[in-house]
Amino acid sequence: MSSPVRTTPTDLAAAAVAHPARAVVDLSAVRHNVGVLAQAAPTAQVMAVAKADAYGHGLLPVARAALAGGATWLGVAQLPEALELRAGLDAAAGPAGPRPRILTWIFAPGAPLGRALEADLDVSASAPWAVEEIAAAARATGRTARVHLKVDTGMGRGGARPEAFGDLLHAALRARSEGTVDVVGIWSHLACADEVDNPVTARQTAVFTAALDQAARAGVRPEVRHLAASSGTLFHPATHFDLVRPGIAVYGLTPAPDVAGSAALGLRPAMRLEARLTVVKPVPAGTPLSYGHTARTSTDTHVAVVPLGYGDGIPRAASNRGPITVAGRRLHVAGRVCMDQLVVDLGPEGADVREGDTAVLFGEGDDVPSADEWAEASGTINYEIVTRLGARVPRLHVDPEARP
Repeated sequence: MSSPVRTTPTDLAAAAVAHPARAVVDLSAVRHNVGVLAQAAPTAQVMAVAKADAYGHGLLPVARAALAGGATWLGVAQLPEALELRAGLDAAAGPAGPRPRILTWIFAPGAPLGRALEADLDVSASAPWAVEEIAAAARATGRTARVHLKVDTGMGRGGARPEAFGDLLHAALRARSEGTVDVVGIWSHLACADEVDNPVTARQTAVFTAALDQAARAGVRPEVRHLAASSGTLFHPATHFDLVRPGIAVYGLTPAPDVAGSAALGLRPAMRLEARLTVVKPVPAGTPLSYGHTARTSTDTHVAVVPLGYGDGIPRAASNRGPITVAGRRLHVAGRVCMDQLVVDLGPEGADVREGDTAVLFGEGDDVPSADEWAEASGTINYEIVTRLGARVPRLHVDPEARP
């Protein structure tokens, strides 16, 4: 496992001109993480899930890195993002380039499914109406749709419940008989895989296996059967089947911090969130800080303003708690997180800190906080910490391990 990658102010100079904060995304870490996940599920293909702008990391650069790392599929939830991804990959590869498989699974009645088929996307169906609309799009475009049937094995969200799966199969078989649909996948999603001893995972796996048997009896033998996301990939080999769909682990974050941290799993966090200080000033003891005066300085000290706030996705729930590193020292948010900025009490040692110095909110390495620490401070999960990062924060994609 390679050592943590460090970036320098020189590397970031261009991004810093327009905005004092940036998210530095290490694409070599993405490649590394996909390799770790492939090793964890050696009998299955890997679908790198890049939904929600690649969990806030940047859709197209991350998708390319995941493919370079060994992923053979990509997954995005929303149809518009899948169309954007296909167009971006095609533009990069050129007319003769390979077209990786892309699965998309959320759309409402009336969605432009014809565009999905023209873009060579795989689509999911959870109910007969979805199959019927996919088949209609196939007739209109003259293309056979690649469809993944989803069964609700216990998540209680998308997918046909086991007692309704027969109706979904019937609709798919009817469409297949007219040549509009090819059932290439059957899939589901685990609810409690991050709780490694929870018996729900075994029960869901059994329900999934029963649905596969039901499909086989009806003459449907899909190309890929897939059930496992990040936790299933890392902790539950029985859920691997033909394809695994890791999401958060692709970005180097643990899906189950109570079970194992990222480093213990061999994962490297890909995102480092940092900002240049815009204000540094001395203040006396007893100075109130930020809205509501929920914090006051205990001694004569220096405070700094970090130009990141809840308008950028920094959780307001992390007020007075969120960890930050400035000048190599672990500090925390002082007072409430504002829309565009937050305050840090630098302590008496802060006399040497200057405007323009870098504050790091989270990243890789023992010297900086982690997304998990921010999640704990905010009462949420690391998924939300990176995914909610606002669009106005520039993403700077670096690849320190790229071949010349």
